[in-house]
Amino acid sequence: MNVLNFADAFFSDSAHWHGYDGIPQRLLEHIQYTLLALAMAAAVGLPAGLLTGHTGRGGNAIAFIATAARALPSFGLLVLIVVTMGFGLLPVMIPLVVLAVPPILVTTYEAVRSVDPAPVDAARGMGMHESRILFQVELPVALPLILSGLRSAAIQIVSTATIAAYVSLGGLGRYIVDGLYQRDYEKVVGGATLVALLALVTIAVFWAAGRLAVSPGVRRRRT
Repeated sequence: MNVLNFADAFFSDSAHWHGYDGIPQRLLEHIQYTLLALAMAAAVGLPAGLLTGHTGRGGNAIAFIATAARALPSFGLLVLIVVTMGFGLLPVMIPLVVLAVPPILVTTYEAVRSVDPAPVDAARGMGMHESRILFQVELPVALPLILSGLRSAAIQIVSTATIAAYVSLGGLGRYIVDGLYQRDYEKVVGGATLVALLALVTIAVFWAAGRLAVSPGVRRRRT
């Protein structure tokens, strides 16, 4: 039986669409983990990236933090945190946030630094406050790249949130972990397919967000 047959058998089984282990429930759990981790990572990465990008200070520190965070293995970090803190949602969130902060932080920094300095200098010459320059001049132009950083972080979280199943939580990783344990390869392929589809939906959501949030003039300038 090939991968397509496994996937067809998984999705055609009505038992996988109902109950606490059904696809809607596991998908909802996975989305909740993703949104929570992304919100926490954005709360850290966006302000730091905007501030350092606007001032031009801290670029080396950001590069160091991003490199160090990317070098940490998410599963190994999860195991270490569980051993230290025990089971629960927080031990899962920590490695996901650590994974998601670097692309948000680095991309936001680079996005603000790449803004044409001419309008920024003109705004300063008009006496605009630095905060207004950041949010009214730099941020609208930097928004497409900032959204790309958020999109990259979201996709990484969607792919990695499957580790929640290793500490007895839910999500789509439940199918992969349970399927491997039970040697039920229909579950493994079905779970992996759902994760891939959710990643594609995430890309589509951020594309739509970019169309709505980014002004047409900025979009034309980027293309």
